[in-house]
Amino acid sequence: MSDTKIQFQIATPEKIVFSDKVDEVIVDTKMGQITILPHHLPLVASLVPGELLLKKGAESFPIAISGGFIEVQKNNKVVILADTAERFEEIDEKRAEEALQNARRLMSEKRAESVDYTALAAKLEKELSRLKVKRKYRGHHGNILGEQ
Repeated sequence: MSDTKIQFQIATPEKIVFSDKVDEVIVDTKMGQITILPHHLPLVASLVPGELLLKKGAESFPIAISGGFIEVQKNNKVVILADTAERFEEIDEKRAEEALQNARRLMSEKRAESVDYTALAAKLEKELSRLKVKRKYRGHHGNILGEQ
């Protein structure tokens, strides 16, 4: 692999979630999953809820995101502005499961005037992505080593 690295940063409205040089970025966009390596063509894309995977040497850093935008710049810089983003080790599986069940319960209620279905659908997608990432890497702590 080349010595060239990608200067990567992901931020939410609340904080910078991760900022470091990485070898590879794998993320789901509205057009499908993309892998970004050094010297990738510049692009801007919308992100969908799911897993963002960062690779640095033998380490992998999974992050659950609920959407946002990615900008790949020609100088090996990648910036993600995410609606929400949680590193794998920060996800509380029990809390995410409870939030998912609550959102499902509210979606099934028939009181259309009191339920914002668009917001609930977004909440469902967010919680599903959090649970997917947490369960995929369950048993690991911190940085994930090697391939899963």
